[in-house]
Amino acid sequence: MIISKTPYRISFFGGGSDYPAWYRENGGVVLSAAIDKYIYISCRELPPFFKHKYRVIWSKTEAVKKISQIKHNAVREMLKHYKIKKGLEIHYDGDLPARSGMGSSSVFVVGLMNVLNNYKKIFINKKKLAVKSIDFEQTTLKETVGSQDQIAAVYGGFNKIIFKTNGDFKVMNLPIHKKTIKQLNDNLILLYTGIPRTAHHIANTYVNKLKKNKKINILNILNFANEAEIALKKGDVNTFGELLHESWLEKKRLSTFISNSKIDNIYKDAISKGALGGKLLGAGGGGFFVFYVPVSKQKKFIQYFKNLVHIPFNFTNAGSKIILNNYN
Repeated sequence: MIISKTPYRISFFGGGSDYPAWYRENGGVVLSAAIDKYIYISCRELPPFFKHKYRVIWSKTEAVKKISQIKHNAVREMLKHYKIKKGLEIHYDGDLPARSGMGSSSVFVVGLMNVLNNYKKIFINKKKLAVKSIDFEQTTLKETVGSQDQIAAVYGGFNKIIFKTNGDFKVMNLPIHKKTIKQLNDNLILLYTGIPRTAHHIANTYVNKLKKNKKINILNILNFANEAEIALKKGDVNTFGELLHESWLEKKRLSTFISNSKIDNIYKDAISKGALGGKLLGAGGGGFFVFYVPVSKQKKFIQYFKNLVHIPFNFTNAGSKIILNNYN
């Protein structure tokens, strides 16, 4: 058996500039952090005496004879890509729900690719794993997704990711004092709205417009990313929180599908209860909110939102890794 452990991420600033439609002409910058919540993917060979040859366990349980019969798109297409011949069982477990803005689809792809690389004894560096994961989602699966989530899942850490017009990227670990990072972490609250959504459906409503009528919105979002980096380097975490607010208002202008009345009401209540800022994670439409709430106001804040799921978390420097491999 082989098991991978791959972190979810929180994307703070620059979202939208990580879509190829934007950065291949303009470049892009994202500030994001991996957190200590994970997707675990296990893979083992199946003995030949089962009636099925492939068994995939996710929100459904699939037991089929042919790869082409697998309904899970990413699993089916990746098994085809690796030309898997032997019978396999693949099991997915996640600490957080899918379709929630935490980058789960990309985290899954990175984790599964890491597992199958090790199963096939293909050993590649982080850069290549990220590049291949991005290409798999955008080219093979033809999903309208950005390129930041795969990188965050592979590398881990609190990073500035720079996207270049030639399609390349650079991952920079920001020179921020550990006390500042801890203070920021302590002031962040992750709340689940309970609203599931499919990211690429929402992204489809604005990605093709990024180069034209949405260009000013992305440029403003990039300015907030630069200001947030400066604030962190100065140790000014409150300004970071306030910039989250400004960036969220700008993000909502990208598409009417990013927010709705329920989401707007949650956000309005959060600000009234002490949050300096926040944002809906991922493409929008539902999933998780991250709010910047000073520690002194968090007890009442959490009590007010007791009907929403609160997920405590910490940043992590660990990216996707293999935690068990019995095939070595």
